Parts: sequence; C-alpha cells; structure tokens
Amino acid sequence: MKTISIMNHKGGTGKTTSSINIGAGLAKKGLKVLLLDIDSQANLTEGLGKGDPELSVYDSIRENKKLPILNISENLDLVPSSIDLLGAEMEIVSKIGREQILHKLLKPIRSEYDYIIIDCPPSVGLLTVNAMVASDTILLPLQGEYFAYKGVDRLLGIVKEVRDNLNDKLEIGGVFITQINPNRILTKTIVEKLTEDLQEKVFDTKIRINVALAEAQLQGQTIFDYAPESNGAKDYEMLVEEILNRLT
Repeated sequence: MKTISIMNHKGGTGKTTSSINIGAGLAKKGLKVLLLDIDSQANLTEGLGKGDPELSVYDSIRENKKLPILNISENLDLVPSSIDLLGAEMEIVSKIGREQILHKLLKPIRSEYDYIIIDCPPSVGLLTVNAMVASDTILLPLQGEYFAYKGVDRLLGIVKEVRDNLNDKLEIGGVFITQINPNRILTKTIVEKLTEDLQEKVFDTKIRINVALAEAQLQGQTIFDYAPESNGAKDYEMLVEEILNRLT
C-alpha cells in the first residue's frame, strides 16, 4: 500500500479537489482508499457531504483515540476533519514524538487499504510535517498561473529535511498542474516554464478549469458521481492512470 500526501503551502491550488477525485478515481478502479482530512477548514470533509462529524481526526490526535472512519462509497472511506483542528498544533507542540502522531494513528489500519490519501493544510506546520512523516510519497498540485512555482524550491527543501531527519522513505512523486485554461495564450508558456524548471517531476496530465469540479463539491459528491462525462472527470481519470503508472 502507499500513503500519499497532497500538499502545497499556497491555498487555491486545487489540493482538496484533487485529493477527493484522485481518491475517488483510485476507488473506481477497485482499489481500497482512505481519504484523510487534516486541514482545519475541513473542505474535503464538507466536499464529500460529511460536514460537522460527531468525531474527527482532531479527537484522535488530541486523545490518541482510534481514527473515526466514515464510508463514502464502495472502496472509499474518509477520516473527517473539523474546525477544532485549528488548535491541534498548539496542543501537541510539547508532546514527545509530536511529528510521529499521525504515523502511529495510521499504523493499525494501513493493511486495510491500498492507498491512503492525506489532504494537508495550506501551510507547512506541524500537521503537515506529521503527514509527511506518515507518507511514502508527496504529490504537489500547482496552478497554471505565472507565479505558481514561486516558493516551490523552499517546499521541496522542507520535504528533503523531513526525509533526511524523520522519514528516509519519503519521496516526491511528482507535480501536476491544475486550473489550466487551454484558450489562454499565456497558458502554454506557463506550462513550458514549469516543465523546464521541474523537468520529469511534472505529470503529463493537466487539469483543466471545469465548473463541474466546484459544483460537485457543493453537492457533496465526487466528479465521477456528479458529472462523469465532464472534462473534470476525464482529466482526473487520466491523472489517476498516470499516478498508478509512476508510483507502482
């Protein structure tokens, strides 16, 4: 099995949308998938129609309780988040082994899944470090915008620090570009620049701007359930294929 963190220190990169639909795409292929929301905004949780859960990952982190797992659909489960997670970093900062908390919580259930997908906060704090320590692979979504790669070198440096000091198995699985508008003349230049800078780390699949992706989350559904014939569904299906090819 593989544990994948989808992370970017910037907001608005399509991180949560990608976490939902990569997880759903893998489940659609018959693979058993757990989505884990560790962002206090709980957008992934709400985007799957499970807002205001009775228990969330916060309860497990704070009290060392078993992770609360909700079934979403066939082969797809969720560990929800809540706004309570806002205070988690301050509460665990003084704990011994604070970077290992999520790793230990996942250990008893890893064998039950083919993939665990962690949706990280848009910051590089203690919760994100926990996700990296618990993961095998990092995937980075980047917007198809001019300054999308600004700060990526620093982010890759942090991943290296975690690999060197806390998780020597951690690797960068790749970078995929989101919110592409193929009708913009500037888009081709941006993609070429990103590919030049990051080379083979950039996935071939690009996620186009597609209103159905936002609508699906408002309805608490994956893109495959909400609009299976949309460009969003087609793009994420291709991305899932590429992830399977690259990471196996």
